Amino acid sequence: MIGDPHSVLFCCNYNAVRSPMAENFMRKYYGRRIFVQSAGVKNELEVDGFAVAVCAEIGLEIDTHRVRSFQEMEEWGDQIGAFDLIVALSPAAHRQALEYTRYYSVDVEFWPIFDPTGLGETREAKLAAYRQTRDQISNLILKHFGPPDPELEEKNG
Repeated sequence: MIGDPHSVLFCCNYNAVRSPMAENFMRKYYGRRIFVQSAGVKNELEVDGFAVAVCAEIGLEIDTHRVRSFQEMEEWGDQIGAFDLIVALSPAAHRQALEYTRYYSVDVEFWPIFDPTGLGETREAKLAAYRQTRDQISNLILKHFGPPDPELEEKNG
């Protein structure tokens, strides 16, 4: 893909941990320059409390995120094929995203992001796993899309 995409869809298994983090990092770093949404293969969970906690530590608010699946997006009128880029953050999401390339001209990338759910015996160990995922997502976004918009960085602190 040449240049920045105009629209990006991040996806993972349940749209409860990784993809909401990615969606909100994109908004924090690039504002409205790139339209961004996220989805899951399924939508059986609410946004994860540990994900909310580690994002809040750095001023990223995901607690109001509405979990949604690919199917729900389509039912609500969102055209998955209208995105320039789909970034899959899990193998299941990657398989689902590749299905759209059968019908639409959409680029798909797979970023194998560490899944922190179910790891750690203590609260602090669980938070450490989620922080690792949060930081991995942030670093990959910055590496792929470049430096954040300076005006947004000042505004977002």
